[in-house]
Amino acid sequence: MRKADDVKIAYVTSPGRGDLDMILKGFADTLMARGVSVAGVVQVNTDCGPDRPCDMDVIVLPAGPVLRISQDLGPGSRGCRLDPMVLEEAVGLVGGSLTEKPELLLINKFGKQEADGRGFRPLIGEALAQGIPVVVGVNGLNREAFEAFTDGAADPVAPDQDSLMAWFDGDDALAPL
Repeated sequence: MRKADDVKIAYVTSPGRGDLDMILKGFADTLMARGVSVAGVVQVNTDCGPDRPCDMDVIVLPAGPVLRISQDLGPGSRGCRLDPMVLEEAVGLVGGSLTEKPELLLINKFGKQEADGRGFRPLIGEALAQGIPVVVGVNGLNREAFEAFTDGAADPVAPDQDSLMAWFDGDDALAPL
C-alpha cells in the first residue's frame, strides 16, 4: 500500500467502447473485497438495443446509490446525453465521502465537464491535497486537458487489473505503460 507522503494520481485509457468502465469497476470491486476503502464512481452501461444508445449509470462507491447520468434526447438526436445535474449530484455524494479519508478516489472518467473545470475536477484536487491516491479514466478527447490539469504528473497505467493493482500497491516497476 502507498504511504501518505507518496500520493500519486494515475490514469487509464482503453480504446474499446465501454471497456474502461468494466476494467475500473472490476478494480474497485477487487480493492473493496480486499478491505480497501474506495470513494468515487464507476460507470455501468445498460444495452438498450441496436436502435438506441445505452443507458449510462454511475455507482457511487462504495455501496451506491446508482444514478442514471444519461438522458433520453429522443430519436435521431446526436447531442451530449450526459445529465449534468445528476453528475453534480454524484459529485456531491462523493465529496461527502472524502471526509472519511478513503484509501483511493476512483473516477470513471475525466470528461468534458472536468476538462471545463467542473464535475469531479475539484474533488480530484481535494483528494490529492488530502493525500488520497487517485485513479481516473481518461479518453483521447480529454487527455490534453487532463495532462494540463495534472501538469503531466499523472502516471499512465495499462488498462488491466494487474497493472492497476501494482500501481495501487506501490509496485511502480510493474504498473506503468
